[in-house]
This record gives sequence, structure tokens and C-alpha cells, in this order.
Amino acid sequence: MAENKTTRTDASVEDFLATVPEPRQSDARELTTLLTELAGCRPALWGDAIIGFGERHLVYPSGRELDWFEIGFSPRKTSLTLYLTEGFDRYAELLARLGPHKHTVSCLHLKRLADADRDVLTELLAGSIAAVRAS
Repeated sequence: MAENKTTRTDASVEDFLATVPEPRQSDARELTTLLTELAGCRPALWGDAIIGFGERHLVYPSGRELDWFEIGFSPRKTSLTLYLTEGFDRYAELLARLGPHKHTVSCLHLKRLADADRDVLTELLAGSIAAVRAS
């Protein structure tokens, strides 16, 4: 079985954030602060561009196993990509009130943090962390 390419590293989150160009850097710092508070743990760099919080061991029906974060994000060039590993099925009402965004199976894309309703985003992220920890 192939090894997971994205793993937790010992690289400095602060050093990584310093390389992110503005205005994405300010959004990434603000999101790091929010997720540190919500998750109750320090961030870690996963791979070379994902900031993850918490850690869990996943076992898929196929038998594939991997260690992964509970919640994380990456300050990509065109958007902030948030990784909510439980997906969005239970969050339709919150997504309707969030503001401009796109989402796929488990990724939420925000162009600017300022465009999102902060209370709704906080509720969505807290709900995702709680769901992961309850599973």
C-alpha cells in the first residue's frame, strides 16, 4: 500500500506563515488563531502547505490506514482551503448563511476571510471538530 504523502512534520508553522504573501497571510494568521482556540491545541504543519490541528488515526474499509489532522487549512494562492474531514452534509443551513464560498466533498474554499460571516464560520468549524471527536 502506498504511503500517505501528506504527513505531520516538525517544520515551523510560524516560518511557513511568514512565506505566505499578503493579503492571504493575514487571513491565515487569523484562522490559525481561531482554530487554535476552537481545537484547543497547537497547529502543526502537514506536508509543506497545510496547517493542521489535532490528530487522529483513520482506517478505511479498504484497509488503508493513515494519521490525519482533525481540522486544517491551507492558504492557497486563490483561496483559503479549509479541510473539514467529516464533509458538509450536516451543514447546509450554516453554508447558506456563510457568505461567498465554494465547497467540495470535504474542502471549503473562501476567497477572503472578511467575506465570511465570522459567527457562522466559527459555528461550522466548532461543529466539525466536535463531530470528528465524537466519531
